[in-house]
Amino acid sequence: MYEYEIQQYRSAELIRRADEARLAREVVRARRAARRRERQGAAEAESHTPRQRRPRFARVA
Repeated sequence: MYEYEIQQYRSAELIRRADEARLAREVVRARRAARRRERQGAAEAESHTPRQRRPRFARVA
């Protein structure tokens, strides 16, 4: 009976660790997706501004 309880405890611990690892992966994936959306939004916003990124002509010496 004692060995069965140890096995149950180990099984529960492995399940907890797997759940924590899964949650951590989901958090990382959500952060990456949010950064990706933010970059795309910033790129779209910049593309519609009348201001150019660089001056059209080189500076005169």
